[in-house]
Amino acid sequence: MGSLGSLVKHPDDFYPLLKLKMAARRAEKQIPSEPHWGFCFSMLHKVSRSFALVIQQLDTNLRNAVCIFYLVLRALDTVEDDTSIATDVKVPILIDFYRHIYNRDWQFSCGTKDYKVLMDQFQLVSTAFLELEKGYQEAIEDITKRMGAGMAKFICKEVETVDDYDEYCHYVAGLVGLGLSKLFHAYGSEELAPDSLSNSMGLFLQKTNIIRDYLEDINEIPKSRMFWPRQIWSKYVNKLEDLKYEENSVKAVQCLNDMVTNALIHVDDCLKYMSALHDPAIFRFCAIPQVMAIGTLALCYNNIEVFRGVVKMRRGLTAKVIDRTSTMADVYGAFYDFSCMLKAKVDNNDPHAQKTLSRLDSVLKTCRNSGVLNKRKSYVIRNQSNYTPLLAIILFIILAIVLANLSPNWPNN
Repeated sequence: MGSLGSLVKHPDDFYPLLKLKMAARRAEKQIPSEPHWGFCFSMLHKVSRSFALVIQQLDTNLRNAVCIFYLVLRALDTVEDDTSIATDVKVPILIDFYRHIYNRDWQFSCGTKDYKVLMDQFQLVSTAFLELEKGYQEAIEDITKRMGAGMAKFICKEVETVDDYDEYCHYVAGLVGLGLSKLFHAYGSEELAPDSLSNSMGLFLQKTNIIRDYLEDINEIPKSRMFWPRQIWSKYVNKLEDLKYEENSVKAVQCLNDMVTNALIHVDDCLKYMSALHDPAIFRFCAIPQVMAIGTLALCYNNIEVFRGVVKMRRGLTAKVIDRTSTMADVYGAFYDFSCMLKAKVDNNDPHAQKTLSRLDSVLKTCRNSGVLNKRKSYVIRNQSNYTPLLAIILFIILAIVLANLSPNWPNN
């Protein structure tokens, strides 16, 4: 659960955090008993806890397909991310990965921690994959094949231009959007979304991650991973790694703002995609990560801490997003509020201030034109209230009781 200091500062985070904690426990209890399916869902909880929660809300057939789709692509991504694998070994694996998912005996040891476990026991994922309906298998195979080929291409090619950046993000994330749209359509509840909208759903998430993870990627051992396009960063520094040095702080923030502005171009497509969804569980599955992405961009924009450490939404706000994202009105409201937050941070002296403001104004106009902003209560931007010391004391007492009851050592008598 969130830190005590954060809970005192944001007492209204407590209930959503508690609900999230209980939902996580329920989800863990729903892990199937069959060994291969049990491995897949327990692994899903380990490599992406929040993603596992929204997957569990899907209908069983679709839930299983999305789980396997995610693990297959996570395994593929683990091969791509492991900089210790020689290129002449890595490229053939990436290209042929779509074949390996049909082989119950295939495995390849790479990655670290939970990702290494996933790779070492990948045959269990393949076993589960082979139990999916044919329509789901074909969709997963198609996307895996195209993604592996795209990843292989960029192992031997740097991200030079903005077009390269869009192409790379298409291969590693846009195709995920296309694949999920195919799975939703195969399930029968959704029309097949236009590829352009599905692609934007993936690109918006991927670009947000690339921006947020600058420091982790540039410090990767034994070799840096560099995804920011040279066409953007070369306007500010001679080498991408120079952005992390204190003497380049002003240029680093300007470059960061340029990257955020680039990501914002996908927002309108994302809102169109989500507004066309019918199934409530599929809607939440798609909407929660998108709201998290715009929230993360709002935090990252104009923030030098991106080059110093990890910038992410506090756990309480994340819990609120998960708890309060159920309808398109919720999505429009969250995008509106986070865009307002981002707009307030724009410095008119920034080289790309006008472009940033123009893209934000477009998002704000779309949200206003939805006509539903008055149907939700904002949790992103709230009136500053002076919570009394008594409230803080009550919060601590409640928290202590809840944590005691959740403890495995809590006495039965």
